[in-house]
Amino acid sequence: MNKEIYNTLRDRIIYLEYDPGQILKEQILAKEFGVSRTPLRTVLSRLEWEHLVKILPRTGIQVMELELNTITNVFQARLELEAVIGTMAAERFTKLHFNRLDACLITCEQQFDNKDPRTLAALDMEIKHLFHEAAGNPFLIEMSDRLYSLTFRLWYFNMIKMDNKGWNQEVMAIKEDLANLVDLLHNNTPEQVGKARKEHLLKHLKRIRSKFLGLSDL
Repeated sequence: MNKEIYNTLRDRIIYLEYDPGQILKEQILAKEFGVSRTPLRTVLSRLEWEHLVKILPRTGIQVMELELNTITNVFQARLELEAVIGTMAAERFTKLHFNRLDACLITCEQQFDNKDPRTLAALDMEIKHLFHEAAGNPFLIEMSDRLYSLTFRLWYFNMIKMDNKGWNQEVMAIKEDLANLVDLLHNNTPEQVGKARKEHLLKHLKRIRSKFLGLSDL
């Protein structure tokens, strides 16, 4: 599979450069990337398997819609998975991991009154990658990344709609969760770290549901 094309299309989808429900044309994409349809179809098949697009015969490739019920179901699967990853990661945390976590806290602090959804998204991904790296289980990581992509779009959609007050509330929630994880990790309580990761994700879901359902244009 052509990783460059895959990463480009995946980023366009999750960062909403393609609108949910938008129809993409295979011929146009093939021309853009300068490839034949065969390698492009391999990428599109992968994206369809990840539930990010739907291939419609004789129509095109449809970017999956943002459906709250579907995303809620995905979150339910993520809850248990992230608890396991959190516990495993806590058992393997090193000084380097702690240093990276401290850097994340500094970055988070800098986001107050500085609305940049891409930066906050990158911070969230760095925290996820840090725990994945510490856990060290490639099969859990693959499942986690796949599910994360499905829930990320709705969070990002909410972020770009937030006013300054909502933005600062979101940053504060992330900062508090991160500080809580640091304390638990320093106290060497792996099971509590796993439980906290699950609880933080549940609060994250509740914020997303509240913001999404509160949007007047939906």
